[in-house]
Order: sequence, then structure tokens, then C-alpha cells
Amino acid sequence: MGREDYTKAFKLGKRDYQAHLLRGEPPTLQILDDILQDQGPFSEIPLGLVQIPVDQIAGTKTAGRSNSFSANFMPILQEDTEFAYKWSSLSDHHIQEGIRDPIKAYEYMNKFYVLEGNKRVSVMKFFGVVSIPGTVTRILPKRTEEKENKIYFEFLEFYEAAPINYIWFSREGSFAKLQEAVGKQPGEKWTSEDMLKFSFIYTRFTSEYKARGGSRLSITPGDAFLSFITLYGYDSIEDKTTNDLKELLIKSWEEFEILQEGQEIELKMNPSQEKKTLLSRLLPMSSPKLKVAFIYEKTPGTSAWTYSHELGRFYLEQTFPDELSTVCYENGTQENADSLIEDAVSKGCNLIFTTSPTFVPSSVKAAIANPDVRVLSCSLNTSHRYIRTYYSRLHEAKFLMGAIAGAMAENNLLTYIADYPIYGSIANINAFALGAKMINPRAKVYLEWSTMKDVDIEEKIRQSKSSCISGKDMVIPEESSRFFGIYHMKDGNPRNLAMPLCHWGKFYEQLIRTIMDGTWKYDDNPSSTKAINYWWGMSAGVIDVICSQHLPIGTKRLVELLKATISAEKFNPFSGILYSQSGAVVNEADRSLTPEEIMTMDWLAENIIGSIPKKEELTEQAAPVIRQQGVMKKEG
Repeated sequence: MGREDYTKAFKLGKRDYQAHLLRGEPPTLQILDDILQDQGPFSEIPLGLVQIPVDQIAGTKTAGRSNSFSANFMPILQEDTEFAYKWSSLSDHHIQEGIRDPIKAYEYMNKFYVLEGNKRVSVMKFFGVVSIPGTVTRILPKRTEEKENKIYFEFLEFYEAAPINYIWFSREGSFAKLQEAVGKQPGEKWTSEDMLKFSFIYTRFTSEYKARGGSRLSITPGDAFLSFITLYGYDSIEDKTTNDLKELLIKSWEEFEILQEGQEIELKMNPSQEKKTLLSRLLPMSSPKLKVAFIYEKTPGTSAWTYSHELGRFYLEQTFPDELSTVCYENGTQENADSLIEDAVSKGCNLIFTTSPTFVPSSVKAAIANPDVRVLSCSLNTSHRYIRTYYSRLHEAKFLMGAIAGAMAENNLLTYIADYPIYGSIANINAFALGAKMINPRAKVYLEWSTMKDVDIEEKIRQSKSSCISGKDMVIPEESSRFFGIYHMKDGNPRNLAMPLCHWGKFYEQLIRTIMDGTWKYDDNPSSTKAINYWWGMSAGVIDVICSQHLPIGTKRLVELLKATISAEKFNPFSGILYSQSGAVVNEADRSLTPEEIMTMDWLAENIIGSIPKKEELTEQAAPVIRQQGVMKKEG
């Protein structure tokens, strides 16, 4: 039997050998000594006895046996050699008793290279064994700025908490996200029961994932698994039947395809402008009536953000009294969002707006389960193909607000109160600072965060002696406070100067019209797996600044001029030479930041005094939003 197996393995090896040659690749085993030759100094750490995933055994430690095997570890020496005889005997032994003797191997960058036991590995790979015991020594490389190196050191940190070596990611930050997704705090140790449960869940997933063709995707199974449990929850997968798991994988497949696109997002910077006849521009009388649901995180009476979306809902009802009806759900949370959306669908809602980034996972699940329902989530830089996302370019208004504050601050000191360090908010902060600096080169902006633990912002403002403050964007019905927009402090009392306006009603109206007149479908490109994000601003009429009568006429004229140039897309607030707190961001006077650079920026302008907080510095209230869309400043 062993001789027959060797013949089969030999054919597999020759086939793989020739395939590598045709591709211009080395046809035999990788040699760790050759790899390390140009890598500089390194240290060795004994790991003891480890279960080595066979798929991660990449080669041999020394050159001695590398030419006996093809790159896939199948034998390539002739069948009449002593090597073939020993391989065949090992094959018989494996079938009769099983190979139990540990191999000796080195681990480098989570790949394993065999020192002793190459033939055992070859036999085990031939029989499709999942893992093999081995006494392992880890080769620890020096830290570099290379992506793969950074991911490896993130793996090492994760390995300290959970000695699991069979999952890998292609994106930085994924190991920390996995720790969080399974319900663990950073650095929290896993028990043996935790690791058994993880092995069971991960093996079930990867088995079905590979059976469906996941190996053909350019992402790792770990990338797909993390996306899957982030969407559906880690614990819920354990209880699903095999058929349920298969069905969810099929429905979620486009999500995995998006991952291999590098999370590319197709930004729609302005509403679609399709050329239509006068007749086609009229709303068709036979169009089915829309029933629109709005899912709110808080209530309009307690949240300026929710209140602004509620005004948008009222605007829709007034604009389309015969074409649609609306319903809203308040006090949504991560825990009840699924049921709120399900209730909306059960009541016939065929268009759903979820107005917080925390609802993105629930929105995606609902869209997958209900393909006939259009689901849009108010979030930025979110790459999900099953839903569309939307957000406003509020930084355009914040630039004008900064210009006003810079002009009105007699002592050059300003304060900007931000809420969450998420995509879009950093652009708002920097735009404000740049606007202030454009008008007043001496302007300094103190940055404070309303979601920071144990921070008295009022005391901070008193200490900084700021004369102009940027507070919450608008007043809400249940508050009589005047601490909103840009306000000037005088004798302890605020005097409002201006406020930014995000006209969600106009935003929703234009989105609704694309559905009613049929242009919605033109945004879809069947050959693309990019997610669609609507990111509209002043040019679409959805962003504005409302000025107070307290503003000098010259300042008002300046604001109108800036507003006109931004609306006409003749001026980008993030254009020209730009400096952050740590140095130049853009050195070319004629360059503007791209939309992608604006939405994902993780730096602060040079005239800002403050920093982007770490996750642990924020309140529990901020956790769900940060988990979904947090922007953390990169080290170094």
C-alpha cells in the first residue's frame, strides 16, 4: 500500500514542480536559512511542544532535504530510491498505527520550517492531516514598518493571550478585533475551554467556506471569519445548524468579495444626474408607494443628531404627502436594532434608514435576509455591498465655522468640542482649525472630547481662556441651552454667532427621487463589488451655515463668498500645503486631499492643542460607535 501511495504522491509532486517552473517560481521547498540570510539580527524563543497546522508548514530549515520535495511537500525522487522506500514505510506506519513522534521545526512569521521530520510532514500532507505535533523554536525578527511585519507582531501579542496559530489576517488591527469579537478584553487570557470552543467554531466555518470556493479568494479564511462573526455574532454561530451556516455563507458571499477588493468604496459625491425627458422626470403615478422607516439611536428630544434626522423625516412627509409614509423607531441599541428593523420589515417598510454607525451590522443582516428591502445606513467609509451608506460633508461647513471663529476671537484662542473620534469627525476638527488659521494665522484651537472619561470641559474652557467655542451643532427641543454652534463667551454668557446645518430632509428627498425616477439602479455596476457611499455636501444643497445677526457684515460677506466657492466645487478646504502636529502632510501647493484621504485622516492640524483619544480613555457610551467606525491615531 505504501508503494502505491508513494507513486501517487510522486505524481502530485512532479505536477506541482512543473507548474512552479512554468510560473517562473522556485519548484522545491523554501529554505529558512536562505530567507534569514538578508533579514538582519534575530532572536530565538523556544515554544516547546506545539500543534503545527500542516497548511502552514512552508519548507525546511536547511538546504539538505529541500530538493527531495516539490514546493507542496510531495516527493520528487524516483521510486527506486532509498528515500522512496522510507517514505513508503512511513505511509504504512501512518495507516496502521498513526505517526505520533513530534517533528522539530522553526517558526518564522507564523510559517513553519522543518528541521527533523520532513518525510513525516510529506506523508501527513499527502493524507490530509490537519496538524502535527512538533517541538518548535520561534525566530523573532526585528520590527519594521512593513505591513506583514506589523501584522506578525500583532499576532505575537494575541498569542500571549491565546496560543492559537492557525488563524491569520491580511489587515492590520485584525487580531485585536478578533479578541474583541469573541468577547475578550485586550490582553485577556483565554481558557482551555475558550480555545476548544474557538477551534470548533472556526473549523466549522472554514470547512464550509473552503467548500464553497473560499480558497479562490485573495483574502485569508481568517479575514472572512472575522467579517462573518462581526456581522452575526461569535456565540450565535455555535448554535447554527450546518444548513443554516451554509445559507448564511451563500448570502454573505459578496461581503467576502468586497474584502479582497481592499475594502474599496465607490463614493457618490453628488446626486446622480441622469438626462431625462420632461415626461420621465415627472413622478410616475403608478409607482408603488414607499413606506419608509427611520431607526434612531436616541430620541429627538435628547439628541441633536436624532433631532436633525427627525426634521428630515418631517420634510419628506411634507414633500411627498401622496407618494410615501414614514415611521420611526427611537432608542435603538446594538442589542435591539435587529428586532426594530425586523418589525419595520414586518409592517411593510420597503426602505429603511438606520441613522447611526452602530446599526451597520444589523443593517447588513437585514439587507441579506430581505433582498427586496432597500437599507441605507448613515455612516462613512463602511464597505458593505448589501447596503448603501450615506453621510454629509460637514467639514465644508466646519471650515466656514472656523473662519468665523478665527475672525471673532479677539485673543486668538478657540475651543472645539468633539464627540466621537470616528470617520468624518477628524476632518470636521481639522477643517475648523484650517478655517480659523486662514482668517487668523495666530489662532489656536483647544480640542476637547465630550465622551472622555472624567473631564470637566467647562473647567477646561475656563483654563484655556478661549473666547470662541464650537459646541454641539444645534439646539434640541428639551434643552434651552445656548451652548451650540459657534458662540462667543462674554461675562460667562454665550452669544451665538453661527451654526452648521445638515439638511437631512434635502438629502433624503434626493435619495427618494432616485428611487422614484429609476436612477437608483444606475448607481449599481454589476461587474463591481465596490460598496456605494453617498457623501454629499454644499454642492448638493444638503450642507449650509446659518449666521447670526451678531456677525459683522464683512464677516457675513466672507462666509457667503467661501460658501459660493465650495458649493461650485472651486475650492477644497484641504488644499495647498498642509501641516499636522508632527510635520508636513502635503508639500505641494497645487494639491488637494482626495475624498478618501479626507474621510480616513488620523492626524490633527498644527494649530490644534489636543489629541485623538485612545479607546480606553472614552466612556462606555462611546464603545459601540468606536468599535464600528473609530479612528485611532497610528503610532510613530
